[in-house]
Amino acid sequence: MNTSVKLTLDTRRKKKDQSYPIILRLTHLRRTTSIALGHSILEKYWDYSNQKIRTSYKGVSSVNKLNNSLDKDKTKVMDKINQLYDKGVLNFLSIKQLKGKVIIQNSYDSFFNYGYSLVDEMKKSLRFGSANSYFYVLGLLKKYCNDKDLKFNELNFDFLKKFENHHLAKGNTINSLAVYMKTIRAIYNKGIKEGLIEIDAYPFQNYKIKTIPTKKRAIDITYIRKILDLKIENDNIIYNYRNYFIASYMLYGISFMDLAFLKIHNIEDGRIKFQRKKTSKLYDIKITDQLKEIFNFYTKCKEKDEFIFPIIKRTSPDLQYKDVIWARNRYNKGLKDIAKLCGIDQNLTSYVSRHSFATNAMLQNIPLQAISTMLGHSKLNTTQIYLKTLPNNILDDYNEKLSII
Repeated sequence: MNTSVKLTLDTRRKKKDQSYPIILRLTHLRRTTSIALGHSILEKYWDYSNQKIRTSYKGVSSVNKLNNSLDKDKTKVMDKINQLYDKGVLNFLSIKQLKGKVIIQNSYDSFFNYGYSLVDEMKKSLRFGSANSYFYVLGLLKKYCNDKDLKFNELNFDFLKKFENHHLAKGNTINSLAVYMKTIRAIYNKGIKEGLIEIDAYPFQNYKIKTIPTKKRAIDITYIRKILDLKIENDNIIYNYRNYFIASYMLYGISFMDLAFLKIHNIEDGRIKFQRKKTSKLYDIKITDQLKEIFNFYTKCKEKDEFIFPIIKRTSPDLQYKDVIWARNRYNKGLKDIAKLCGIDQNLTSYVSRHSFATNAMLQNIPLQAISTMLGHSKLNTTQIYLKTLPNNILDDYNEKLSII
């Protein structure tokens, strides 16, 4: 193994009191780096041959205790290196990567600290939706823990079951719990990949996230046509909401977030080209006559870099995200008014256009694989969740075909 760790002084960094930091000198594949341990002493008190502080040092109450602490730090690092070696990955790491692997445990064995670090990373990469979801779930966990820290090893099967019981005892639903648990699992999975916790401790091996079927969100194509044919003056805000819904339906069930960020330059040669924010999937969709009519209303006299729809008002990414969230809430309220105008009894929300697109595509005998691609799903079972309930009239037709004459 071409890797070693040595306790020593960092003589390149003399402090004002003439002392030197005590470090772990990490050598890997003929390159070296240092890991600071938070202590410093005068050089005369350091025993280089035995890699420890001399007993003549009077700066602490117990030199032996401090030496034992330094030895433990060294042993932890060596244990981590040996684990990486046993896994066959050690020699594929750079010195910088190795340092990150061996010291990250000290920084992030707190589930909360690590989780919030992911939130910060998501915000930097403009993934505000995921950042907000993670932040909210971490807040729920902190409240459950009475603001005490939560270590990775403490987040075990028993903890998850107690959190589940606490959540359900307050009258919350199984499905809302599932959403929170999936976020907790995602953070834990990332922690395993970072080497913060061993996979053997994985609590979701035994704890299973449960969901219950929800009411269908799709609406029949006749209602889609009613919404399309609805006569509304273009100075009425409902006019915009109707157009958002129809545009979403015609753009493979595009999310309201992605719809809001569409710009004039996304329109090219009779097609709309964009990248979905959630999955980064690229879309290239033909603009139909109905969709063209909607776009024409919003694109007049606009520059290439302007947004198509009047949803986003501000310029900074974080404020733009807030604009979309605010507008989506208003949009969902407006859809209730549209539902009344069209005689739709179902709860009409921004998600209904996506589910309706998927269901109506299935009813047109479009192959499941094609529907999955159009929705941007990486797995077919995700698409099947959208299509899990066939409309009753279709089931009735099938039943009649099987009836005994």
